[in-house]
Amino acid sequence: MANHRIWAPWRLAYVKDASKDSEQECIFCTKPRLGNDEEALIVHRGERCFVILNLFPYTNGHLMVAPFEHIGALQELPPETSAEMMALAQRAMTVLDEVYGPHGYNVGFNQGRVAGAGVEHHIHMHVVPRWGGDTNFMPVLADVRVMPQTPQQTYEALKGKFD
Repeated sequence: MANHRIWAPWRLAYVKDASKDSEQECIFCTKPRLGNDEEALIVHRGERCFVILNLFPYTNGHLMVAPFEHIGALQELPPETSAEMMALAQRAMTVLDEVYGPHGYNVGFNQGRVAGAGVEHHIHMHVVPRWGGDTNFMPVLADVRVMPQTPQQTYEALKGKFD
């Protein structure tokens, strides 16, 4: 079998952070306060929630919808915030359809560390575009993901499409 390497240098920061204590600042609180949506990879701001690119995506276009308020569980969200999260997820799927034309989606929440939440104290919804034959079966085989586009290129493709 040939020795193949797939380079994804932006994942090093994630690998290093994954081993740190969960005492670090909440990205869903700090990113909106940066004052630079491009640097924060925020592609849209609503009244109660925002849409942000996942810096360590499963596929290109992997977005997350999060409330501005630091809330840890879905059942704690005010109804207005829940409604806006769902509306922004629907809008995100429309935008991703226009920009990337995926064949399907994985959409949902990972609430709690045991459920796979990387940021477990700030609820957020994942919107992950999928394609038939996409290569992201690789994590099952080799703990590798193939990403044909950088997060900055994805930001450029999606920014402004929510307006």
